[in-house]
Amino acid sequence: VSGAAGVLVGHPFDTVKVRLQVQNVEKPLYRGTFHCFQSIIKQESAFGLYKGIGSPMMGLTFINALVFGVQGNTLRALGEDTPLNQFLAGSAAGAIQCVICCPMELAKTRMQLQGTGEYKLKTKNYKNSLDCLIKIYRKEGLRGINRGMVSTFIRETPSFGFYFLTYDCMTRYLGCEAEDNYVIPKLLFSGGMSGIVSWLSTYPMDVIKSRLQADGVGGVTQYNGILDCFRKSYHEEGWRVFTRGLTSTLLRAFPVNAATFATVTVFLMYMKSEDDLSKCEPGPVIQQPSSL
Repeated sequence: VSGAAGVLVGHPFDTVKVRLQVQNVEKPLYRGTFHCFQSIIKQESAFGLYKGIGSPMMGLTFINALVFGVQGNTLRALGEDTPLNQFLAGSAAGAIQCVICCPMELAKTRMQLQGTGEYKLKTKNYKNSLDCLIKIYRKEGLRGINRGMVSTFIRETPSFGFYFLTYDCMTRYLGCEAEDNYVIPKLLFSGGMSGIVSWLSTYPMDVIKSRLQADGVGGVTQYNGILDCFRKSYHEEGWRVFTRGLTSTLLRAFPVNAATFATVTVFLMYMKSEDDLSKCEPGPVIQQPSSL
């Protein structure tokens, strides 16, 4: 539920991020984050901000199940609850969920770029996210629907490590206890900050990933791989290219991850409280010696 709500809140920011990341530097359509928002609403209506939302909606249930399940079980397998183990458990979760995340984001990116600048689509290549994946598979096979897998893996593995590590450190520092009257605001703040740190840690790779997944739209292929994309992007646009769309990403990261982490933690907390909290093993989110 928290994941679905997060998508509804955050998807417009994600659409803006992708548009800014892949736009042509020689003929840019948007001057910045807010101009991009205004242009999409004016040219494509408010629904233009929600293009490609079907893909993350379909994949979120599986991704959240994998991420929180793998992180919790990995941490228990490692035994001791240390910052390093928190990072390793989060990294393991990030690596495994790439199997779903990569095709999902490929479809999302293609849908978000479809009909750029058009109020009513003149040509509609894809009816929806599932149709997008089916057509890519028929044309390019498994390799096609896994386009950008390596860059996704490089981005997600350390990113989720920092994600869970930051959340653990923040909740410890703020003293999140079940009986605390301010536990919900503390959890929301911790989750929001975790999202921001997570994105900042690997954002340049996200730009590369978006460009690789958008490559070939319109029949023109520019990049031969991650290094080629990095070299060409840097050569043509300088280091600032790797910060494109960062503003909209951070604006989206705080509320989405605040809601996700807080909802999962509170749900686990109350589920445990019904079954003698003192006898329960630590949960997959906050692994610390507290009543939470």
